[in-house]
Formats: sequence, structure tokens, C-alpha cells
Amino acid sequence: MPRRLPPLNALRAFEVAARHNSFTGAAAELRVSHAAVSRHVRALEARLGVTLFRKATRGVELTDAGIEYLRAISDAFDAIDAATDAIKQTQSGHIRVSVEPAFAGKWLIHRLGGFRTAYPQYDVVLDALPRLVDLHKDEADLAIRYGKGGWPGVQHDLLANSRLYPVGRPAVLGRRQQPLEPAEIHKLVLLHEDEGGLWRRWFVAAGMPDVDVTRGPRILETGLAIDAAIAGQGIALADEALVADDIASRRLAMVSDVALDDGCYYLLSLDSAQRRRSIAAFRTWLLKETAPLREST
Repeated sequence: MPRRLPPLNALRAFEVAARHNSFTGAAAELRVSHAAVSRHVRALEARLGVTLFRKATRGVELTDAGIEYLRAISDAFDAIDAATDAIKQTQSGHIRVSVEPAFAGKWLIHRLGGFRTAYPQYDVVLDALPRLVDLHKDEADLAIRYGKGGWPGVQHDLLANSRLYPVGRPAVLGRRQQPLEPAEIHKLVLLHEDEGGLWRRWFVAAGMPDVDVTRGPRILETGLAIDAAIAGQGIALADEALVADDIASRRLAMVSDVALDDGCYYLLSLDSAQRRRSIAAFRTWLLKETAPLREST
């Protein structure tokens, strides 16, 4: 006997709108119009003969019938998701990670062998691009991003707080090998990742709010700016986590003990992805590896 199921798009629109308590939020996640979500929900209500949503102060809220129906179809969606993940795991052991280029090149790549040793059955595919991928569209399994939060519809784990220090070759410190005064740093070549705003904020934190920071090369990528500092081309502002290996090997030195507190590094994921054994393994491993970065800040 054939199943008489409602259209999947209507069920999906209902489930997402219920999670957001908003047709607008559902439209943003599904990348369709508000009208499309409303049309799907109204068609589903007409098919079922019940009202699933009522207006609320902000957005919408589920009726009693909507709550009961959501519970039933959520179980069904979870079952479909688990079956899909099970098939994917048997077909591929790849874990696709979208990651900020600087974090990939200066920190993650040097430690990735540890994950391979612990989990040889899984292969990591790094996508070291600055663009923010859409996890909902299956562009990546996980993403490592720098910012202050605010990624809708995804889970986020704190990896490390960010504290930026001026760094340069150890020779910059001279014979005394002591931190420089902010006025001394201002006389050096400053390497910029932007139009000067980051250095301006650092000098404000260092007690020099009125200095001119418009001069100096602009190297619009953190990892490249660090490499330029290693090459002796100037002083970069760099996250202490990203330069820890270079400082330990004496390729770089912190030329000031004044830090600028900035954003954080986060691991972004979907709930559904975390139920995959491979993704859960990588998440657990990464949180363990980054624990010292959280403890030191």
C-alpha cells in the first residue's frame, strides 16, 4: 500500500520554522523566501486539517497540535539523518574541515599528524580559505573560524581566546632582549593586515592613542604577515597561539608585553554532523589539543 506522505519540502519548512519560532529564520536557513515558507506551512496545515502555528510577540509559536506533530516528524528526520550518516561513513572516512588560513598554516597543520596517529581510519581534508562556508549546504563537515560568535543555526565550541602581541625577529630586541616601549615600536616598520585599525587599537591599549599608524606594508593575511616578520620585514601583530612554535624556535620574539584582546577561534558544526563517529572523534581531539590555548588566556 503506497504511503500518503505530505511533501518533504512542506515538512522541512515546518520543522525549521518550529526550531526558529520564525518563518523569517526558517527562510534564511533554507535560503528561500518568507512567502515560500509560509506557503509550505499553510499547505501542510490544510492537508492535516489542523493549525500548527499561531502568532507570537516575536515570530510564531507552535500550537499543541504543532508540538505533537513536531515531536513525531523530528524522530523521523533523526532516523533519516542517522541512516544517511551511516551510509556516508561506510563509503568515506573523509572529514572536511574549512579553516582560517593562518590557523591552518601556523597551528593546525603541525599537529594534524597526532589525529592521524590516533584515528588512522579517518582522512582529514583541509579547506584553508577565508570564506565562511555554509555547513547546511554540506560544503564542509566542520569549520574553524575567528570572530566574536553570532553564527546562526550552528553549534560553536570555543577553541582559543585571541590575544595579539607585536612580534618580530629576536634581533629587534637588541642585546638587552627586553620588551620594547610602545614609542620604540612606533618607530619600526609596522606590518598591517588591514588599513591600520588593528595597530591603532593596539597603540590605544598601550597608552598612545594619537599616533600615526598609516605607514607600513599591507599584507592582508595573518599567516603571511607573520612570515614577513620572520623574514625581518617588520613588526606584525599576531595571536600568541599562532606564533608559539616560532617563538619557541627563536624565529620570532614578542617585542612587547602589551596585548590586545580581540576575538576568539571557534569550531563550528551542526548537531547532525556531531552524531557521526568521525566528526565526533575530530571534535574531541581538537578540543583536547586546544585546551592549553584556553587555559593560557
